[in-house]
Amino acid sequence: PAVPVLVARTGVDEAVIAEAMSEGARDVVSLEHTNRLQSVVTRELRAFRMERALNETRASATEYKQQLQAFVEGSADAIAQAQEGIIVDTNPAWLELFGYPESDEALTGEPLMDLFEADGHAVLKGALVACQQDKWTGHALRLAALGSDGSTMTVGLLLERTEIDGEPAVRLSVPARQEREDEPVQQLENVLQKDATTGLYHRRYFLDRLETRLAEQIRGGVRALAYITPDKFSEIVAELGPIGSEELLAQLARQLVAFMQPTDLYGRLGGTMFAALLERGTPRDVEAWGENAVNRISAALFEVAGKSISITATVGIAIAREETGSVDRLLTAAMQANNNGRGLGGNLVRLNESVDTDTRIHAYDQIWVKHIKSALMENRFRLIHQPIASLTGDDQGMYDILLRMVDVKGKEVLPKEFLPAAERNGLMKNVDRWVIGAAIVFCAKRTPQRVFVRLSKDSIKDESLLEWLGSHIEHARVKSGKLCFQVTEEDARQLLKQTRDLAESLQQAGFGFAVEHFGAGRDPTRILDHIPMNFLKIDGSLMQGLSTNQALQNKIRGYVEDAKAKNVQTIAERVEDANTMAVLWQVGVSFMQGYYVKEPDVVLQETS
Repeated sequence: PAVPVLVARTGVDEAVIAEAMSEGARDVVSLEHTNRLQSVVTRELRAFRMERALNETRASATEYKQQLQAFVEGSADAIAQAQEGIIVDTNPAWLELFGYPESDEALTGEPLMDLFEADGHAVLKGALVACQQDKWTGHALRLAALGSDGSTMTVGLLLERTEIDGEPAVRLSVPARQEREDEPVQQLENVLQKDATTGLYHRRYFLDRLETRLAEQIRGGVRALAYITPDKFSEIVAELGPIGSEELLAQLARQLVAFMQPTDLYGRLGGTMFAALLERGTPRDVEAWGENAVNRISAALFEVAGKSISITATVGIAIAREETGSVDRLLTAAMQANNNGRGLGGNLVRLNESVDTDTRIHAYDQIWVKHIKSALMENRFRLIHQPIASLTGDDQGMYDILLRMVDVKGKEVLPKEFLPAAERNGLMKNVDRWVIGAAIVFCAKRTPQRVFVRLSKDSIKDESLLEWLGSHIEHARVKSGKLCFQVTEEDARQLLKQTRDLAESLQQAGFGFAVEHFGAGRDPTRILDHIPMNFLKIDGSLMQGLSTNQALQNKIRGYVEDAKAKNVQTIAERVEDANTMAVLWQVGVSFMQGYYVKEPDVVLQETS
């Protein structure tokens, strides 16, 4: 800025000041009035310094903007910027990735959604809204992108909130593939390990990996092997020939991979036989995965050799249990389930129906009853907590309490191993009370905002629970609002009156109440109508394939709207990926839990 000029005169009036300022002076002062002179000089110095600082800031901002633009233009990452769903800027790498000419206007002004397959729109819309509200941090979406020639490719899309000319925007980027020093070795390993047509693991390598994984302890939930085959494939070979049918199998594999989660293991066992090792929360989650795969395959049109082909597939599933034994027995069980499904006409999911005999169950229970009783007496149960994350951005410090047993050798035992025996032998009341007592101790020591504690059928029917609970809460000096008790939808349906009475009594005493696995059974809205609750936990099986299933999205949206009408907050169970999280945001779910949020941690080693 120009140096400010002041005019000093013996006499000062309005006309003199106006004339001086018209000639470029900042003001006119008199040496006789030193106070005013000092004030004017101070004012002009301050204004001069502020203008100089502002100019420097503008220059720095302009330089930064130019550097940022140069970085974006030269970045190997594919980058685009969008406002209100419209593309406003792209770099050359983005245009190259999507197959457009390197022109600044090639995609500017086009809807962002046009670059992605329709079944991913709900995912992207949810993520864009969350990002614009600054509630999306570092989550990578996995979407099917559309090239300019109509081809599809799977991309990992990162979103970041930004501004363009002072207006909010979203920067989208697809990280460039990083070249590695061991690239030749990796390529050789891919040749040795993966099927050239499908990109899935070869039979031998898949079975080796399967054996290794089955030997490892699962972190929670269940493992299952899915055996997948296309139906009536001989007819397809007759129509397309061997080369065309192989291309169809490659496209089929891509359909299957669309459902893959980080812990999944996929392989081609040979010919038309595919297999997948899945880790999910419950057997129902696995079955839901299979149903989504079958529906997606039957709804798809496969373009091969200029022909549009539709096919169906059958999925056989075997749950991995201790008694399953070897990889061979597990694979055989999954194959048998698949054969049973194809015998019924195909295009369906079939679970292996190996039923334990009464003798085996009795022997099994005798062992576990002893373990459960000794664990209760020797305090060898442990609580772990799973954080419940807010989708609205407010961390409420809520946790779902999970139970583990520690055997005499110090090995952790999952509930699925011992709770069935406890349920069959009248031990659940004792287990529930241990968990409740431990949860109260946890609340006293760690002061969480709220913990969710499960109640079994036995506790729903236990008329002495409220009195016992009140005395323990009072002794520990823990506020009752810290605890939210939850029952399954199935138990609530079977014991509707008892559950309603229990929920009312607990809420009157200041406790929270929730129904979990909501939507898994028939007529779930009846539960919502009859039982007062604070939270409704949407079953994890409904998360399987949610990101691409419009009907499922509408179902969950309906549950959310019904719950909001009754002032009930919703929690999504067993969320495993960013795509599902984005859809949950879109349909209005309030909270979520699952391994994508955070793996459970041990929160209480001992209660004494």
